[in-house]
Amino acid sequence: MIGLPPLGYNLRSLWVRKASTLLTVVGIGATVAVLAGILALQQGFASLYEQGGRDDVLLFLRPGATSEGESGLRIETVDILKKSVNEIARDEQGRPLASGEIYLAVRRQKLDGGETNVPIRGVEQESFAIAGDALKIVEGRAFAPGTDEVIVGRALTNRIRNCSLGSTIVFNTTPFKVVGVFDYDGPFRSEVWGPHSRMSEALERPGFSRLIARVKPGVDVKALTERMKNDKRTPTKVLDEQTYLRSQTAALSVTLWVLGAFLAAIMGTAAVFTGTNTMLAAIAARSHEIGVLLAIGFRPFPVFLSFMFEALALGLLGGLVGCLLVLPLHGIDTGTTNFQTFTEVAFAFRVTPAVLVVSVCFASALGLLGGVFPAWSAAMKDPVDALRRR
Repeated sequence: MIGLPPLGYNLRSLWVRKASTLLTVVGIGATVAVLAGILALQQGFASLYEQGGRDDVLLFLRPGATSEGESGLRIETVDILKKSVNEIARDEQGRPLASGEIYLAVRRQKLDGGETNVPIRGVEQESFAIAGDALKIVEGRAFAPGTDEVIVGRALTNRIRNCSLGSTIVFNTTPFKVVGVFDYDGPFRSEVWGPHSRMSEALERPGFSRLIARVKPGVDVKALTERMKNDKRTPTKVLDEQTYLRSQTAALSVTLWVLGAFLAAIMGTAAVFTGTNTMLAAIAARSHEIGVLLAIGFRPFPVFLSFMFEALALGLLGGLVGCLLVLPLHGIDTGTTNFQTFTEVAFAFRVTPAVLVVSVCFASALGLLGGVFPAWSAAMKDPVDALRRR
C-alpha cells in the first residue's frame, strides 16, 4: 500500500517557486511580528507588576477600594492597625514594620511634549525597611525625614520634566528638591517618593491612602483578611502585595490582548488569502504531477496531507521570520497609561518563550488555513484530466 508522497517533493516545490514562497512568508511574518510585538508589550507590563509583588507584604485599604488611589484611611485607624494587628512583624527595636502611605496622581509635563499623570507617594521611613534591598538608590541619596526633598524613580528621569538629580519639582505651591534617583523591580520605578508629613501638607491629603506592612512568617492571610473585613473598630480590606499588583494589570492587559487579536484577525485574513493564492497557483502549475501521483496509486487523502504539509511549512517559515523581526524589541523601554490607575508607567518589551510559542502556533494556523482549499482541490482532481494538462 502506497503511503504519503515524499516530503522532499513539497520542500523542493517551495524552493522552485521562490518568489511566491517569499511573498507568502513575508506576509505571514509581518502579521506574526505585529501580534508578537503587542504580546511582548503586554508581557512587559504584566511582569513589571508581578516581579515587584511579595506575598510577605500586606496592604490595608479602605473596604470596597479596588486601588490605593480610591482608598483612604484616617491617621487614627492606621495607628490602631500598627499596634493591634499581631501578625505584623517587628524590627529589632520592637517597632512594627508597617508604614502609612499617601498616593496621588499629579499632572506633570513630559520631556517630549504633552502631559501625563505621575504617581506621587508620601511615605514613612518604615517603607524603606519593608522594601529592603529591592529598592536601590542609584544616584544621590535618600530624602531626609520632614524635609522638602524627594527621590524619583529611575524610569521618570528621561521621561518627565524636573525629575533629574538636583532639579526642583513643585507640587501645588511647594517646591521639592530631587536629592536621589532610585530603582526598583516593579511599578515604583515610575513614582516620586517624599516624606509623608510634607507630602500630605503639599498635596492637601490628610490621612493615608493605605497601610503597608511586612507580616510574620506562617501568617494565614485568608484568616486575617476575613477578620479585618468584619472588624468593628477598624474594618479594612487586606491583600498581599503580589495579589494587589496583579489586579492592577487587568484593564490594560485585556486591552492589549483585544488589540492584538483584532490586528491579528485583520492582517491574518490577508495572509491566509495570500497563502491560498500561492498554493492554488502552485497546484495549477503542477496538475500533471498531481495526476501522476494519483495514477501510480497515491490515494486522495495522502495527497491532501502532502499539500497541507507544504502549507504548514509556509506558515512555520513565516512564524520564524516574524519572531526574528520582533526579537530586537526585547528590552526596549516604553511607557503607557495604566488604565487601572490612569498614571504613567514605564516598562520594557519582553519577548518571552510564551510569546514566541504563541506566535509560531498562530503562523502555523495561518499556513494551514491558507492551504486547506488548495490541498483539497489537488486531492479531488481526476487523474485523467490532470494528466492531460501541461
